[in-house]
Amino acid sequence: MSKPRMGSVYKRGNVYWIKYYRDGKPFYESSRSHRKRDAERLLQRRQAEIVTGTHLDNDVRRVKIGELLDDLLLDYKINGKDHAWAERVVRKHLRPCFGEIPAAKLNRGTVQRYVRERQESGAANATINKALALLHRAFTLGAESGKVGLVPAFPKKLPEKNVRKGFFEREEFEAVRSHLPAELKSVVTFAYWTGCRKGEILSLKWAQVDLENRLVRLEPGETKNDEPRVIPLTTELYELLAMQKAIRDELWPNCPWVFSRQGKRVKDFRKAWEKACTAAGLVDELGRPTRVFHDLRRTGVRNLVRAGVPERVAMAISGHKTRSVFDRYNIVSERDLREAARRLDRLARDHDSEGDGDSLVTADSQRKEGAVRKLLI
Repeated sequence: MSKPRMGSVYKRGNVYWIKYYRDGKPFYESSRSHRKRDAERLLQRRQAEIVTGTHLDNDVRRVKIGELLDDLLLDYKINGKDHAWAERVVRKHLRPCFGEIPAAKLNRGTVQRYVRERQESGAANATINKALALLHRAFTLGAESGKVGLVPAFPKKLPEKNVRKGFFEREEFEAVRSHLPAELKSVVTFAYWTGCRKGEILSLKWAQVDLENRLVRLEPGETKNDEPRVIPLTTELYELLAMQKAIRDELWPNCPWVFSRQGKRVKDFRKAWEKACTAAGLVDELGRPTRVFHDLRRTGVRNLVRAGVPERVAMAISGHKTRSVFDRYNIVSERDLREAARRLDRLARDHDSEGDGDSLVTADSQRKEGAVRKLLI
């Protein structure tokens, strides 16, 4: 009895093809070469893949990264994530570079070339990291759906030394808000006082708002960390949402979204934001806006700390899981430093009024000097 063949090489016209088996199923594949040796190497590679369990069906092998990116955007849309942002990154950067590449052929070198080209074009490391996170997520979804085999190894995350430190003082915030359309004024106000992310705010539904107890509840799946949060409403936010609900109940009673444009969900408002920043004078020497919406999140965190909210509670409200990121958002401004100096002056005056001589003044001066020194270090 002859030994069963694992595969064979044959010719179609001037091109060599291979035939091999996996689990008794035959596979046919062109070597795209007129040299028999190339076909034999391809056959050996496929047989090795079968042995190691890394072999892909031809249908899977033909899936292009562009299809995975389409599935990624659909996932963002279905789950109420920031679809506009993801669509923009995919359209401008990921699809032009990776869209036509078969998913099975993506390798570390291809990704590194993308990183180098983006850096040479002036893109910040944080921007590149976010784009690669989208690409990695696309492959993860593809693996879950069976469209790809293994998720390829991606390069290490780039160091982000370009962390933004922007925030709003109250007068700056009010200036920008005054130049925004009515439906966006409430969006930025909510961000300013709570530190919530834009995606969390725009996906908020009335079913999550408890006006009676002045609370907003974010459920798992609606937050970046997939953890529930409860957000207390200040008087300003309570009155704002109560007024919005009254208008919604009268004009668009079937609208589920808290923040809407005439009953339809608010999505992207980049142009309106940039126009408002420009009108408020928050621009650089080239006339470009110096504030982004995410600066409101940093400001919201600082507002909580300034109000004396314990940091553990502030982190629960803003949704920060790690202390390192929270500290990055808890920015000390010049106004905070001046307020610290005023408090030290008041402390000095109180001690002077209670003291009984130069010795107390000297001791107090030393205490002030030490406190200021610690503040500046």
